[in-house]
Amino acid sequence: MLVAFSVAPSGTGRADGSVHDAVAAAVKIVRESGLPNRTTSMFTELEGEWDEVFDVVRRATEAVGEYGSRVSLVLKADIRPGYSGELDAKIDRLETAIGEAGVGEAGADA
Repeated sequence: MLVAFSVAPSGTGRADGSVHDAVAAAVKIVRESGLPNRTTSMFTELEGEWDEVFDVVRRATEAVGEYGSRVSLVLKADIRPGYSGELDAKIDRLETAIGEAGVGEAGADA
C-alpha cells in the first residue's frame, strides 16, 4: 500500500507559525523505518504493508504531538494488493504517458 500523509501540530506558541521542527521529527521516524518513502513540501509518501505503514504513521504523529497541544493528520491511501514498488512505478508510468502524449511539445494541448 501507498500512504501519503501530512502531520502538523497546532498550539505551538511560535509567533511565526513554523512547524518545521515537528515535521522533521516525523520525517526522521519515517526515514528510520526502512520503508520506501519520499517527502515533498506538502506530504510524505510511504510504502509497505498495512500494519507497518500505519505503525510508522502513528509514531510520526505521536512525535509531532510533543510540539503542540493538538495534532492535525491528513492521510490518503492507495491499497492495491499484490503490488509493490509503486512509490516509483506510478511516477514512471505517468512520465511515460506524458512522453507518449507529446505534452510539452510545440502545439500540444496542456
